[in-house]
Amino acid sequence: MTRQLAVALAGVAVLFTTGSGHAKTQAPSGFAARIAALSEPGGFFDTDNLISNERGYLRVLPALTAARVSGGAYIGVGPDQNFSYIAHIRPDIAFIVDLRRDNLLLHLLLKALFTAANTRVEYVSLLFGRSPPTHPAEWRDASAERLLDHAQGSSAHPPSSDDRARIEGIIRSFGVPLSDADLETIRRFHRTFAERGPSLKFTTFGRAPRDIYPTYRDLLVARSSEGDGSYLASEERFNVVRSLQQRDLIIPVVGDVAGDTAVPAVGRFMIERKSRLSAIYVSNVESYLSGDGRFATWIDNLASLPRTERSVVIRSVFGGSASSSLVQRVDELVKGYAAGRFRSYYELTR
Repeated sequence: MTRQLAVALAGVAVLFTTGSGHAKTQAPSGFAARIAALSEPGGFFDTDNLISNERGYLRVLPALTAARVSGGAYIGVGPDQNFSYIAHIRPDIAFIVDLRRDNLLLHLLLKALFTAANTRVEYVSLLFGRSPPTHPAEWRDASAERLLDHAQGSSAHPPSSDDRARIEGIIRSFGVPLSDADLETIRRFHRTFAERGPSLKFTTFGRAPRDIYPTYRDLLVARSSEGDGSYLASEERFNVVRSLQQRDLIIPVVGDVAGDTAVPAVGRFMIERKSRLSAIYVSNVESYLSGDGRFATWIDNLASLPRTERSVVIRSVFGGSASSSLVQRVDELVKGYAAGRFRSYYELTR
């Protein structure tokens, strides 16, 4: 997958040339201009990543609480598991930095749904193409389990032309230049959520979903050992994310965490805002960086981010039939690497 991005901020014009060959130029909004200024050309990864495959992703929440990780700037990779970390940490701003341009398109869809929905049940209904319940206000105190059961038990229908026009109108209002191929990708993502509902699983291209992978329902109803849930566990958690989305403070960025552009640019922007890193979630990306010789560049990028002694890295570790998540202080990782430790993913996780 090849995507070329050229940014001409001096003339407030942004040109995206996509694989479809269609280019569109327009004066971007502040949100779109920020995405363009922070992004780099996209790359390829062999998964759709519409949802996570990390069943144990919420197990780190007690550790985040114990380490007093809150506020500041959050950085993460991938789809909406980031929202659950954001709902718990409550940062002032968040950046979703991912290699795949498709991840940007997914987050534009999710941002549109947060814009269109006032409550969790409306959001879930829009996401899965289900009719909302007759009295949505009565669902404000519903558990995530009840919300997902409603979606699972309701008849699915592809987004109607009216709903699609409404959502696409919201997406266009964000000002991000999109090709016809981009819009079709967003429609395909939305159709997939509607067709598979809460039983959706993480998919690797060319291979069937593995039985060990959690369903979307599994991820959204998961709890930590202290009972903290996902961003759909309560209206309060949902509204932490929704408020940031409404203020354009969850910024999807196309970039490699070990690349020369995106993470350093995010760091400079954080310095301008006088923001300090609270947490950076990297899934198991470090395993790939360790394997292809770019782990040192990742450490350099991490070290360049403004931070405090409480700033942490959240990583996932896969082994056998399960995944787990770990938290490590950024200072421990950066200083340990400089001292000759942590030179490989194995040393990080053993």
